[in-house]
Amino acid sequence: MGERVTITIDGRKVSAQPGQTIMEAADAAGIYIPRLCSHKDLMPIGSCRVCTVIVDGRPQAACVKPVMDGMVIENDTPELLQHRRNIIDMMFVEGNHFCMFCEKSGNCELQALAYRFGITAPRYPYQFPAKDVDASHRDIMLDHNRCIMCARCVRASQELDGKNVFQSIGRGFSRKIGVNGKRALADTDMTADDRAADICPVGCIIKKRVGFKVPVGKRLFDHEPIGSEIERKIAKA
Repeated sequence: MGERVTITIDGRKVSAQPGQTIMEAADAAGIYIPRLCSHKDLMPIGSCRVCTVIVDGRPQAACVKPVMDGMVIENDTPELLQHRRNIIDMMFVEGNHFCMFCEKSGNCELQALAYRFGITAPRYPYQFPAKDVDASHRDIMLDHNRCIMCARCVRASQELDGKNVFQSIGRGFSRKIGVNGKRALADTDMTADDRAADICPVGCIIKKRVGFKVPVGKRLFDHEPIGSEIERKIAKA
């Protein structure tokens, strides 16, 4: 490994390892950068843009941008916060998210980000798109109404499970996650033990017969905002 580099995030000097992304360096320093498509076990792709930061005056995706010595990064500005709110808003209105009735409520990263950013209702008009639900698989349900096209399932199936169950199909507003089977999820080799079955940040991929198993008050984001586990590192430092 080479010598460590120094970057500045919101005026704070941060020591980073060459080869780290901005997000990795920020996480290690206890600075939370919001994200949805990014996951520590997957190769980053920078598709959701929730992690956008300003690097030396230019917008960059923190999950894919490598650190360089002397970088000056803005993460917590009114403009960036509004940019992230807008993206989260659009994700809600471009799908059909019924949080009160969703099995993922309380454990949903999109819902948790909305709470963190003070979003109680989207500012954009709802699109109410017609979306399919694939309940053909014995153990897993695929609800396209809740999909945010983060592609975590695509990458997890390929990178972690050694399979190729999911793929992105279509373009623009009609883009969706498809399955590499004859017709439906039941025609694939996916199992409930696959990492792809657990890595969805929202309620698109849900295991059957375990819905609402964790009671209110014990869910992942019931007591602390999303990102708290990263920000606690500052308190321990």
